[in-house]
Amino acid sequence: MTTTDTDAVLTVSAEAMETVLEIRASEDDPENTALRIEITGSNMTDYQYSLELFPIRDAADGDAVYTQGEHGELTVIIPAGSIKNMVGSSLDIPAHAPAGGLVIRNPNNPDPLEGLDLDLSGELPEKIQMVLDQAINPMLASHGGSAMLVGVDGDKAIITMGGGCQGCAASAQTLRDGITAMLKEALPEISEVVDATDHTAGENPFYS
Repeated sequence: MTTTDTDAVLTVSAEAMETVLEIRASEDDPENTALRIEITGSNMTDYQYSLELFPIRDAADGDAVYTQGEHGELTVIIPAGSIKNMVGSSLDIPAHAPAGGLVIRNPNNPDPLEGLDLDLSGELPEKIQMVLDQAINPMLASHGGSAMLVGVDGDKAIITMGGGCQGCAASAQTLRDGITAMLKEALPEISEVVDATDHTAGENPFYS
């Protein structure tokens, strides 16, 4: 698949372009070397990426291959499997970033439930536990955290957060953008997720 600048999957800002071209200049054949960006995974709220310099000729069938820059200075390759979830993204250098720091701004959110075969039958506590066990806790475990069901009050799920999530400064965002969003998506009958964690406890609590 070959696209043009007008339907680029990911755009590259002028500042990011300068950084990438500077790095590419050290390659043996810079003019025939592209920037290849691929989604390699996700956490509860964001995608994870690999960025590499890659021979243009080695782009696979189905990849998006297009140029960026006023004069088409940079060829970008987006692998076929990443195109859908990267449309509308941009590569930029944020303000106050360290020299050469690059960031991908992606308007698309990962769907952690995609590909999971959840048999959401039974009572609500059982269904909540299944989503926690199979979808949420595997992601939290990568950061040393966990979420446990304490109980259900009507249509409210009451949980506690343990491990790295207990007292973590980002725990409120994890609860709101990760745990709550996933539970509500999987189980629309849930109206609210209540955090019953004592965030003043733990080995190194942010809250006190």
